Amino acid sequence: MLLAHRLPAACPSRVVLDHVTSRWGVLVLVALSDGSLRWGELRRTVEGVSEKMLAQTLRTLEADGLVDRTVAATVPPRVDYALTELGHDLAAHLLPLMSWIVDHADAIVGRDTARP
Repeated sequence: MLLAHRLPAACPSRVVLDHVTSRWGVLVLVALSDGSLRWGELRRTVEGVSEKMLAQTLRTLEADGLVDRTVAATVPPRVDYALTELGHDLAAHLLPLMSWIVDHADAIVGRDTARP
């Protein structure tokens, strides 16, 4: 079994789990799994994310070594975001989970709305 019987509060995996599985973190990682995107493309792909939350999420994922930010010296500057090798490795694990969620979301959400 991968996990011990205890899940210690001080375990560094908690920080990584918080960053990766945040509401926007998962969606940004999945969006970038097909290739690099510019800011506007990423914002359109991850519908509903505010500029502030997208910027914060990208900064966190970049600091974690999961996303790479490349600035081209053009006018105006072009900024592209892409997954790093570590980010691609993580996305390979997230994509099956997201596929499962998409396949079962209607049944799960429908179950929640059926409750009194």
